[in-house]
Amino acid sequence: FYADMGFDGGIWYGQGKYDDNQDLFFLLGKYKERNGFGKLGYGTVTGYYIKKYVHWQNVIGTGSNYSITNYPWPLIRLADLYLLYAEALNESAGPGAEVYTYLNLVRQRAGLASVESSWTNFSNNPTKYTTKEGLRDIVQQERSIELAFESQRFWDLRRWKTAQDKMNSPITGWDLQQANAADYYRPTVIFNQTFGLKDYFWPIKDADIATNTNLVQNLGW
Repeated sequence: FYADMGFDGGIWYGQGKYDDNQDLFFLLGKYKERNGFGKLGYGTVTGYYIKKYVHWQNVIGTGSNYSITNYPWPLIRLADLYLLYAEALNESAGPGAEVYTYLNLVRQRAGLASVESSWTNFSNNPTKYTTKEGLRDIVQQERSIELAFESQRFWDLRRWKTAQDKMNSPITGWDLQQANAADYYRPTVIFNQTFGLKDYFWPIKDADIATNTNLVQNLGW
């Protein structure tokens, strides 16, 4: 969470400040504060800021005073392949050592304990990873965390056929037009998202159907 997201009062490694023993850069996200709503060009919709794509050596000043560090853009990551493979293994044959191996490669890189150890010792459902349905939930959770903000969730929810469950809940955030903490930290509905059965597909253009009368419009369109 802290590596991927910034928030009001949170540390942001950057702006030339990287040492915990020195003065650090903190986000100030309340109304009209340095990074908050009401400052031209600043603020977010929810009160959270995406760190994941911002290089830690960037320094942003004012006007043309900035220094940006470039880095290679990954079209596909090894962690994505590991998680896809683990998902496929579980769907085809259920839990097993090979599934855990590829899940744990991703977790170990992040400094986390293995799936087996974590669920056995630190959960309310210590045998969850031993069932196909339970491991499916775990794999989906691992993908949601590891690949956050990488444009994977759009496709994952459709592949899993869970978009109707996940994308019909209100999107909430903080009350960004408040300057004091008591009012700012009030959960606020930002917008209401909707997703119906027909949204798993896009409509076929009317012009294409008119050209080829053998085409059948997608369900719901």
